[in-house]
Amino acid sequence: MSASAPFGSAKRTEELLSLSFNQDSGCFACGTDGGFRIYNCDPFKETFRRRFDSGGIGQVEMLFRCNILALVGGGRSPRFSPNKVMIWDDHQSRCIGELSFRVEVRAVRLRRDRVVVVLEHKIYVYNFADLKILHQTDTVANPLGLCALSPTQDSTVMACPGLNKGQVRVELYDLGVTKFISAHDGELAQLQLTLDGALLATASEKGTLIRVYDTASATLMHEFRRGADRATVYSIAFAPGKDFLAVSSDKGTVHVYVVPERASGSNQEGGVVDAKAAFSFVKGFLPKYFSSEWSLAQFKLPDFTRSLVAFGPEPNTLIVVTVEGTYYKVGFDPKSGGACAQVAFSRFLKTAEEEEEGGWGAVRDVR
Repeated sequence: MSASAPFGSAKRTEELLSLSFNQDSGCFACGTDGGFRIYNCDPFKETFRRRFDSGGIGQVEMLFRCNILALVGGGRSPRFSPNKVMIWDDHQSRCIGELSFRVEVRAVRLRRDRVVVVLEHKIYVYNFADLKILHQTDTVANPLGLCALSPTQDSTVMACPGLNKGQVRVELYDLGVTKFISAHDGELAQLQLTLDGALLATASEKGTLIRVYDTASATLMHEFRRGADRATVYSIAFAPGKDFLAVSSDKGTVHVYVVPERASGSNQEGGVVDAKAAFSFVKGFLPKYFSSEWSLAQFKLPDFTRSLVAFGPEPNTLIVVTVEGTYYKVGFDPKSGGACAQVAFSRFLKTAEEEEEGGWGAVRDVR
């Protein structure tokens, strides 16, 4: 989640430009008009902040918890060109690599052996060690910078928009195979992979349905209903064990779904049938939403601000961060479901007065 204009309205020491979790959701990073900050998710703690004398950071992509990050300039006075990806070594406090483009960078994704750069109509994949290009692909217009990359070393899978509306292109790099999934009728709004890249979750601009696909077979496995009203889906997250899925949207509610091990429409031979087959006998009589699964648990934010959700390190917990600078840790009952219980709350973006009272933590300045 990133933008060229500041998020929120409070008068803070720095304005938020972007917000993102790292690959295992153990940390989250903020790009601001004065640098960037890194926070530990659980227990919540600011680990450090990097301040630049001039210029904002519009995108921050962490590489797990190591000292290497990818930075893209942003805001009214960008520290770096928005057309460049800067590979930043925080131990050396300097850039150790640079990738330049003719147009604005929409997103960056990292894993230990790859750098993926998302432009509005193209995606480039580079070898991390020497920044040599390995692969490139064209996409439909992708202003949101949608792209998901599996972070584990066991498999290398990338999912991105295809060349048609609502289509997802899945690159199974280890197999040298490309799959195309017609996920939605409308434009894609979000997509996410499991850590191993085995499952893909998608949402369209309509935001009423979340679909889960098997990437190897490009087969629909599950269909979850967020609600009946149109909504903007802000983020999708899989639990590390692939047994739960969480979704945040502009409705102000985070939904948690149970992801069965097998598709509800699987037959005994392991093939997958239409998830709506069980309802075919009443087709035309029941609304479509009867054939999709509803959420197990829900967490209601106090307002309708933009939010990102991830699963916490403790079982059955969620971490929710918002562009208003607020942090929530909540718990859910994996069997009974219902309303999530708030476990912890903090404010990570503070006013100048709050910063003075609470201290700045670990600050590193770069001129």
